Amino acid sequence: MPILSGTPDWIDPDEVPRPVVTFGAAMAEVGRIELAPHRHAKGQVLFVQRGALSCEVEGGLWIVPPRSAVWIPGGALHAIKVTGALEGFAAFIDPAVSRGLPEVCCAVSVTPLLRELLIRSAHLPGLYDEGGANSRLVAVLLDEIAAAQVEDLHLPMPTDTRLRRIVDLMMASPADRGTLDIWAKRAGLSERTLARMISRETGMSFGRWRQQLGVMLAVKWLAGGASIQQVAAGLGYESVPSFVTMFRKALGTPPGRYMAERHSGRH
Repeated sequence: MPILSGTPDWIDPDEVPRPVVTFGAAMAEVGRIELAPHRHAKGQVLFVQRGALSCEVEGGLWIVPPRSAVWIPGGALHAIKVTGALEGFAAFIDPAVSRGLPEVCCAVSVTPLLRELLIRSAHLPGLYDEGGANSRLVAVLLDEIAAAQVEDLHLPMPTDTRLRRIVDLMMASPADRGTLDIWAKRAGLSERTLARMISRETGMSFGRWRQQLGVMLAVKWLAGGASIQQVAAGLGYESVPSFVTMFRKALGTPPGRYMAERHSGRH
């Protein structure tokens, strides 16, 4: 299939009569690209080779850094945002062959083998011959996607309009370290009501949800080239060590090593 760029010659993957249709994507730093909420009949694997993207899928937000991918089941309504340069691949998978793949949206780690399979499948003709080597390639690709390790790069998103206004403000000003009481007053709610609503809609406490938001934004900014110092300041941390400690506890490794391993492909 073609390598998509700034103004791609888009082919609807749902219209291609093949079980797997893979596109390559290469976008220079052209500012911000947003794809409005939409859905495909086929499931979708979005793999990021360079840069990062965010994907909101019916109640959740996923950040996809280098060497990761997000799986979107067929029929799921989703919106995608890209800021800056991006290189990656998108594989669309017919539900008829998606047995064994996750039933819900999730971020997954991409092994070197899975990466090479995505690259190889992206270079197949649109209407590749079936029943031989191409079908075997596709079968191995599906096996590798099914075996991919799920990553904790997910932020539950509330649906209540009052909570969404708060969420939008927090995402626009992540350095604002206002307490639960302060945010409740801004929303015209009691502290107890806000805490109960967040727990009910996200399954997290206010503090845990805000920390996860910080992790997601940190990964996105680091993938975009920001320094650890810039990220710590952007999230409102008084010191870099306190940010590094939070990041390491959340993802198991310090931010510098986390990004170095992704760029080297060793994770």
